[in-house]
Amino acid sequence: MEVSLVLERLSGGLDRLRDEVGEGTVTRRRLLTAVPGAAGLLVLGGAATAGSVSAARPEHTPRATTKPRTPPKESAPAKPRGLPTQKKPIFTLADYRRMSSAPPFPTDAVALTIDDGPHPIWTPKILHLLDKYHVPALFCMIGNQVLGHEQIAKTVVGAGHQLANHTWSHPTKLAGKSGPQVAKEIARAQAKIQKTTGYAPKLFRSPGGDWSPTVLREAARAGLLPVDWSTDPRDWSRPGAPAIEHRLMAARPGQIMLCHDGGGDRSQTYTALKKVIPALSAKGYRFVAL
Repeated sequence: MEVSLVLERLSGGLDRLRDEVGEGTVTRRRLLTAVPGAAGLLVLGGAATAGSVSAARPEHTPRATTKPRTPPKESAPAKPRGLPTQKKPIFTLADYRRMSSAPPFPTDAVALTIDDGPHPIWTPKILHLLDKYHVPALFCMIGNQVLGHEQIAKTVVGAGHQLANHTWSHPTKLAGKSGPQVAKEIARAQAKIQKTTGYAPKLFRSPGGDWSPTVLREAARAGLLPVDWSTDPRDWSRPGAPAIEHRLMAARPGQIMLCHDGGGDRSQTYTALKKVIPALSAKGYRFVAL
């Protein structure tokens, strides 16, 4: 039934009912039967309209839903593939290439590594400095420092730098610990770094360069190459910015330089790097990532 016809009949019925009311001739039975009749016409009209719309809609059209989608579950980090146990860590770029089968580095290359972060003050400052001079770096992060500073860790990766595993709690005598203790330090840090940043470190640095056959073995089991350094300005001891600058400027091509962005006040390191980075670049040195 067309909607217009339903409305026309309904309108006529209501007019007649008003006339009867006005003349005083309407009865209680007449009133009760007139209202359901009008409602029935509306129902029939609505059904006819719905039928015509349904007929025009393709049957395969999906119906919209406002139910929110369930976010995908985070996948567990893939189990690392073990590596051959090294007799000693990486000290130079030549060592790195030999252990990793990486392509040759430029003859004027040096690598900058930065330990013990992320730090809420010094990591962003150093990141800004590296960005200014387009210098890549390897940030050796401590797991329990990533905890609480997740956004800073993400920023480091977002800026294009690489990360290394520097244990969960930075124990000062890792070489004296048992295999399970070393494995736990490495595994907890690896899981936190990867879950936070999406970056799975490929390198491991023992705190203080404290190596032992056990530490080298557990790093290999975790699928990580052990990396040390060849230029140490001892900036962690805060000897003064000039002393840090002097020691870093003594770096030679092929060496791996050590600095720190965490573990305390690193204003001396930052001040020294502001001079060292442009000065080494002016000497023709090229900073490379590991």
